[in-house]
This record gives sequence, C-alpha cells and structure tokens, in this order.
Amino acid sequence: MPATPTPIDPRGPRVNQAVLTVGLLGGFLIDLRAVVPAFAIVLALGSVFGPQYGPVLRIYATLIRPRLAPPRSLEDPRPPRFAATVGVVFLGGASMAFLLGAPGVAWTLALIVALLAGLAATTGLCVGCEIWVQYARRRRIDLVA
Repeated sequence: MPATPTPIDPRGPRVNQAVLTVGLLGGFLIDLRAVVPAFAIVLALGSVFGPQYGPVLRIYATLIRPRLAPPRSLEDPRPPRFAATVGVVFLGGASMAFLLGAPGVAWTLALIVALLAGLAATTGLCVGCEIWVQYARRRRIDLVA
C-alpha cells in the first residue's frame, strides 16, 4: 500500500493559481506567447517533482507562508497536483499550437487554464481537484486531511 501523502497548506496552490491567471491573461493581452510554455514548465516542475520544485510554490513556502497564521485546515496534495498536470497538458497543447501556427487554438487552450485557475484562486473551487476527488471516491482511495 502506498504511503499516505503529507497534507499541504491549501493557500500555496491558490497563490500559484492566482499568479498563473494573471500571467496568462497578461500574456494574452499583450500577445506575449512565451508565457504559455513558461507556465507549462512552472506547473510541470510542481506537479512532477512536488511543490518544493514549483517556483511559485517555493516562493509561497519561503517568503509568504512564514508571515501568515497557520492555515485553518490542510488538504490532500494529490488533487491540486492532478489539476496542475491537466494544466500542463493544456499549456503544452497551446505551446504546440503556437509552433504549428494556430494562435487562436493556442490562446483558447491557455485561456481555459487561466479561467479555471482564476476560479480556483478566487473561490477555492478547483475543477481539476474535484475531478480527482471523484476519481478517488470511485477507486476507494482514502483522502488526506
């Protein structure tokens, strides 16, 4: 049986989602296409290797979290990690679309990520996380926290 993951502060992923939203929307507004693969890499580092390797998550952990009161609750790290992985797939697809000369498709994919990240950052409703939770329930995977 796999080890139970250590619960995380849910504010870290929300900060990550807020930065992602602002970065992608800003990139879209000024047509700075390089933000799309850059954020794909940022998300991939955190989702593949863990939050300590995600640049925004690292900044949150070292500079922001020490200045805050402890979180009211902790959460299972697997749902936000899954959501980040889905974001990587969409942003990877957007990056490929730019390379293939389809900027409309690319920005559509990137803006879907921005919209969902913005929703999660502002309301706490993480669609990718909810998909993972439903998957876990069907597979009888125990949730942490």
